[in-house]
Amino acid sequence: MSDLETFRAETRAWLEANAPASLLGTATSPFQGHWGGRGADFKDDDTRHWFEVNVARGWTAPTWPAEYGGGGLGRDEGRILYEEMAALGLPRPLVGFGLAMLGPILLQCGTEAQKHAHLTPIIRGEIRWCQGYSEPEAGSDLANLQCRAVPDGDDFIVDGQKVWTSHADVSDWIFCLVRTTPESKERKKQAGITFLLIDMKTPGITTRPIQLISGASPFCETFFEGVRAPRANAIGGVDQGWGVAKSLLAHERTAVGKAFGGGGSRPPILQRFRLKDHAVDCLGLEGGKLADPELRVEVARNEMDQAALELTAQRISDAAAAGQRPGPESSILKIVGADVNQARWSLAVDIAGPDGLGWEGDGYSEESLAVTRTWLRSRGNSIEGGSSEVQRNIIARAVLGLPKG
Repeated sequence: MSDLETFRAETRAWLEANAPASLLGTATSPFQGHWGGRGADFKDDDTRHWFEVNVARGWTAPTWPAEYGGGGLGRDEGRILYEEMAALGLPRPLVGFGLAMLGPILLQCGTEAQKHAHLTPIIRGEIRWCQGYSEPEAGSDLANLQCRAVPDGDDFIVDGQKVWTSHADVSDWIFCLVRTTPESKERKKQAGITFLLIDMKTPGITTRPIQLISGASPFCETFFEGVRAPRANAIGGVDQGWGVAKSLLAHERTAVGKAFGGGGSRPPILQRFRLKDHAVDCLGLEGGKLADPELRVEVARNEMDQAALELTAQRISDAAAAGQRPGPESSILKIVGADVNQARWSLAVDIAGPDGLGWEGDGYSEESLAVTRTWLRSRGNSIEGGSSEVQRNIIARAVLGLPKG
């Protein structure tokens, strides 16, 4: 038996011995799980136990260096661990933007002091992070950002606004793009930008939730008024933030694409939702299969697209675990993920028929109402994490080598 085969067998045995039975078969998305944070609580004792036993082994971040509290596993070992978790349908013990986005950037660009200050709290679920990129006049054109950070001794004084800041109202820290040398913008919009870490408890920060058409939303507006942030919290150096930002965007698009591969964001009642089961529940079977052949084809096509998306996401994750930075393929994953997820929930509403028109009130099941609202929520998939139009431009230039129009 090879070393990897031995590791797989030992890992499977450990998971079977330590994973709570109530969590088996419940995983549907890489962003499903405990998000951590200063004020976070666990939804039940089994979730707490699952988190704690993995933290003890460093398996909340299994391929991160052990010196920061990670598992210190190699690429293949990390892949095997996640394969075995997936085989048991187990959610990740810890999820969030710290693990998916900021951590890889700190490992790539951070100083040793920055790594020791922030990686261990991420791994232990002590700090929940949010992302401060988009602004009211700087969405798809991110380099047009206006949020200012003016040097003042060992600090910056930050003033400005961010928008679409997911989970800002429940996060502890924010990684933020700020303009530190405004005059550089006259030469090049991407110049004079700094990637800055800010404690959300700092005086002068306020957040305001944004409600979406689906009736709920993780998004917020975030306002900075005279906020002090240490200059030591600049990652990659002052005025060098654009390169850091681009690297993080690749990690973000990969994470978003992987989330779509699991069916995207969905309420608890839909955690075990399967499109083919939904079709059978709504329409029944005739001769052992759905009577409508065109619908059978559509359901099968979406299931195959989902499977292909998950395999592609795994390939990109394996490359990242091997130390390779995400490339333009992350934009491909994000576009396809958004398209597949939107098609999935549109088809689910079509299958539900009149029940798919419900918003609230008697006469509709809780699941049918959740399907409708999840379909509405999915309409934002082609905008969040970088619009599909922007991603296609990236692919045209970086992959196909096409000239600018």
